[in-house]
Amino acid sequence: MARRGESIPFFFLFAARLSVWDLARMRQFTDQVVVVTGSGRGIGKEIARAFVERGAKVAVASRTEANSAAAAEELNAAGPGTAKGYAVDIADYDSTIEFGKQVAADLGPVSILVNNAGVTRDGLALRMSEEDWDTVLDTNLKGAFNAVKAFQRTILKADNARIINISSVIGLMGNAGQANYAASKAGLIGFTKALAKEFAGRKVCVNAIAPGFIVTDMTDELTEEVQDQIKADIPLGSFGETSDIANAVIFLASPEARYITGQVLTVDGGMVM
Repeated sequence: MARRGESIPFFFLFAARLSVWDLARMRQFTDQVVVVTGSGRGIGKEIARAFVERGAKVAVASRTEANSAAAAEELNAAGPGTAKGYAVDIADYDSTIEFGKQVAADLGPVSILVNNAGVTRDGLALRMSEEDWDTVLDTNLKGAFNAVKAFQRTILKADNARIINISSVIGLMGNAGQANYAASKAGLIGFTKALAKEFAGRKVCVNAIAPGFIVTDMTDELTEEVQDQIKADIPLGSFGETSDIANAVIFLASPEARYITGQVLTVDGGMVM
């Protein structure tokens, strides 16, 4: 401790400020209940982690109980918030409604919903089966509708409520071999804008995030040559990290984004300009 008349070393001032910032960060979403669909792995799990680290109670939703339970167990170690796993097929309306009731009973009223669940069934449109089309649209687009229906009652009553839909740059620019995926993600953007207008009267902000190429299991399967070709079209020259998407979600969920609604935030290294 510095004596009277002595200056306090810069390091100690910095450490004190850092600890105060960390404490504020850990309390950012204390007592708020957050639902993140498709959060058993990848981007969704990182989004859930970001909320748990900031004190929220997070419903970790995945199609399988094994994924949701494992993710929740891992995230609970991140603290100071809590995570609880739920197995739900978000494409099934009745199951999603029941999921909503269970979350309310377990965790309380939901104020933040992140629609992240998504699947791909790639193939040229000329050869695409009806099943592959329906599977992608039912999960990626109808699933978001189902989740909104499941949680809309508490969201519309909550203060600083947010709905954040995870779209994709593919929904903005299209991609050969992904007609179903592009349609679902473009539809999600339209859904976002319509919902933003409908919910604005209750001060609920509804926005979308359009990730570019993010390092996940999917990109790991690409050959080095293909990865280099993709990176050549990205001005920043690299793939993004799952934390880049999580940070964008945290911003849109925060009070600092109170005057932003109906927007699409691209997090893509400049790929779509």
